[in-house]
Amino acid sequence: MQINLPSYEIKLRQRDGKQEIFDFLRRRYVSLTPEEWVRQHFVHFLVEHKGYPKGLLANELELRVGEKRLRCDTVLYDKQLQPQMIIEYKAPEVSITQRVFNQITVYNMLLHVDYLVVSNGLQHYCCHMDYEHDSYEFLTDIPDYASMG
Repeated sequence: MQINLPSYEIKLRQRDGKQEIFDFLRRRYVSLTPEEWVRQHFVHFLVEHKGYPKGLLANELELRVGEKRLRCDTVLYDKQLQPQMIIEYKAPEVSITQRVFNQITVYNMLLHVDYLVVSNGLQHYCCHMDYEHDSYEFLTDIPDYASMG
């Protein structure tokens, strides 16, 4: 599956006739779906190319709103363990639309992060939130961890 992210040393296995990929954040094999393929490449890209500490990243973070359960694909925490970035993944064949941004915005109503990222492996969008002015700015690139303050 071709995507627009650097490759890494992928660990795959077959289990019960299904292909699985190793998630180095969750430290276990997970079902290999197109979205998971994007997630694993993106997380490795953040750690290996953008300097993000793997200990501050979490995959499949569950959020609760009353009885409703939501699941963030990946969350980056700052050094005080406060959520700093939400990352939402889609399969490469899924277009990044306003609906995808609406989904990540719902998560952000709970987490109130500085950065929102959406990727389908081919296109990556990053917004920096400005709560003081009730606005946001699309960045041209995913920021390096060191530049995020």
